[in-house]
Amino acid sequence: MAGHPKERVVTDEVHQNQILRELYLKELRTQKLYTQYHVNPLRKVHRITRKPMSWHDNLDEPADARFLNLIHHAAQGPRKKYPEAQTENQEIGWDSEPLVDPERSDHRMNHFRVYNDITLYKAKMWSLGEDDRHK
Repeated sequence: MAGHPKERVVTDEVHQNQILRELYLKELRTQKLYTQYHVNPLRKVHRITRKPMSWHDNLDEPADARFLNLIHHAAQGPRKKYPEAQTENQEIGWDSEPLVDPERSDHRMNHFRVYNDITLYKAKMWSLGEDDRHK
């Protein structure tokens, strides 16, 4: 049987009509006509912004002090909002002041690069590429 081609099933018009009728009746049973519409409470509603040049949208409204304080508080940095770090990531760099006051005149902590004649000559050689000079 594996070598035989598939035989085409011939369906008659009456059988096809009966299948279509059953499908149609099933659709009629499951369909429901909605006439009352409402907003889905589970979806967020996006507000449409006002038009900037509209005169009736730009009437003076009283400022809400609580809302303004909330917005200003949210715009501040975390170090101004909270007395201590709130997350583990904030702990890194929370205390950014150095433990020791950096004095530039203290030579124990500051090792500035000093150029003399020889060091200036050698620095110039390295900037030009000392490896190229020996080849």
